[in-house]
Order: sequence, then C-alpha cells, then structure tokens
Amino acid sequence: MNLKSITLGQYYPVESPIHRLDPRTKILLTLALMVAVFLVRSLVGYALLLGFVYLAARIANVPFKLMMKGIKPLRFILILTFLLNLFFTTQGNVLFHWQFITLTDQGLKLSVHYSLRLMFLVICTSLMTLTTSPIQLSDGLEILLSPLKAIHFPAHELAMMMSIALRFIPTLLEETDKIMKAQMARGADFESGNLIARAKAMVPLLVPLFVSAFRRAGDLAMAMEARCYHGGEGRTRLRVLKFTRADLYAALAVAGLLVLIILEGRLLPAGWLL
Repeated sequence: MNLKSITLGQYYPVESPIHRLDPRTKILLTLALMVAVFLVRSLVGYALLLGFVYLAARIANVPFKLMMKGIKPLRFILILTFLLNLFFTTQGNVLFHWQFITLTDQGLKLSVHYSLRLMFLVICTSLMTLTTSPIQLSDGLEILLSPLKAIHFPAHELAMMMSIALRFIPTLLEETDKIMKAQMARGADFESGNLIARAKAMVPLLVPLFVSAFRRAGDLAMAMEARCYHGGEGRTRLRVLKFTRADLYAALAVAGLLVLIILEGRLLPAGWLL
C-alpha cells in the first residue's frame, strides 16, 4: 500500500500564475471542468480535456505525474466500474458470447466512458488542491457560500470543516504510514492473503489511527477555544481576495474548452463517438 500516491489535500508550494489566481476562480473553474467531463461524448473530447489539464499543470509548475498519482488509489474502483459496465450491459451489437458471458459494443463504450470520466474528475480536483492552500480554499469557499447566510446556512462553519479536513489528510496519511511500518516491524502482514484476510489485518492499523485522530481533534478544539474562536462573526482576513485580469483569462480559457467540447460531438463523424 503506497500512501504517498494519495494527492488529495496536498498542496504543492511553487510560484506560478495558477497559484496566484483567486481561490474563488479556481473553485468555480474546477466545477466547470467537472461539468465539461460530463459533457464529453467522444475520445476527441477526452483528448481536448487531457491537453487542457496538461497545459494547466505545466503553467502551474506542477508535475503531471504527481496529478496522475491520485488515480492509483482508485484503481480498484476503476477496474470494478469498467468490468460492471462491460459485463452487465446487454444493449448493442454482440461482440463475444460464451455461456453466460456476453460482451457488446455498447458495453465496451460505456466501460471506457465511465472509467475515463472518473479519472478526469480526480485529476481536475487534484489540480485545484495542489495549487490552492487550505486557507485560501477555505476563504474562497466561505465567500462563495456567504449569500446563503440569508437563510441561516452555516457558510463559515462548513468552509472551516472542509479546510480542517483537507489540512489533516496528509497528516493522517503520514500517521498511517508510521503505524503500518511499526506494525510490519512486529510481524504484521498487510499485503498477502485474500480480501477478507487483508480486511482483518487492517484492524490493528485502524484502532491506533482512530485514537490518534481523536487526540488530534481534541488538541485542535482546545487550541481554538484558547484563542477565543467563536465562528465567523467579526472575523477579518490578512489577505483580501480580489479578482484580477488573470482570473478573467482563466475563465475565458475554460469557457472556450466548454464550447469546444459541446461542439465536438456535432462536428465529428459518427464513427468517432464513443
């Protein structure tokens, strides 16, 4: 189990134009990219989306391999999604049939489609978290949700919860790695055996991990109380968020990508479609 491949919540601190974008812009554009993922209907559309994300990673000075690492923990879900759509889709022309196993062209298309969709959702989310610090992400999310305060929606509390959760994901992963190495030094085996055996082997790992997580949560609550934290009322910010011309250019780039993805299904021949 390679915990270093989990990139969710990690921040890659370098200097780049994308790092300097307003966090509200990055949150909204990430949502727009997710919409674009659901609008793709062909392999050409996925190629356009991949090229855009790769270019964004180069501009952000973030290694593209680091973003792709976020897919590794999901390989079981990806394989399961692919196989379920492949073997349980009966519509379309039959490509292969043997006893109770039937493969159709529609099942193959859906398998590729949903697997790629899941991969791009993870990559787009990783691009946002790698280029946005948890504090900036919390501030941007709170401002975006602030209009909902009129209906007594806890915008600040929700943003704080998400910020704390993202902040402590790398910490908990590091703690998990230390516990695993300590258990393996005592003879624990987390790799061999079937699925049930591996699940049972995780019990000695989960107990100290939960104890450590609750201890950290208690320490954090005491520290916030000691600093007289009372929610978002009267809270000020060191850095005031402002939209710049770079945010406009980024929004125009994503809008152009959306237009291309919407049009690509109509402009290409039917054979190109998934």
